[in-house]
Formats: sequence, C-alpha cells, structure tokens
Amino acid sequence: MKISARNILKGTIVEIVKGATTSHVRIDTGGSVVTASITNEAVADLKLEKGKQAYAVIKASDVMVGID
Repeated sequence: MKISARNILKGTIVEIVKGATTSHVRIDTGGSVVTASITNEAVADLKLEKGKQAYAVIKASDVMVGID
C-alpha cells in the first residue's frame, strides 16, 4: 500500500459499532486505541471485522499538541 498520508498506524480491530449510516471502528495500535468514523458501506467493502488487522491512516492539515 502506497499513500501520501504520513501517519499510518497498524493495529487490530477491537470493536465496530454500526449506526444508521456510519460505523465507529476502534483499532488497537499497541497500547492506544484509535477510533475512525466511516460509512457502513466502507465497513462492508473492506470486510472489516473484530480481530482483523487494519491501518488507521491519519491525514490532517493541522496537528495540535497538548500538555497536562
């Protein structure tokens, strides 16, 4: 897979919560869990399911930094 996004996190799908049109896909990246909001159609097309490996691909024009 070659894409232009610089932030690619490999992990395992731990949960998929389907709504009326959109699903929340939770991916454990090895200690942190990233949640993606994608269409139900995309979940079906990619054949996503709990336990399957997947990538969280993050493409953003802005990244914020926070501290405690």
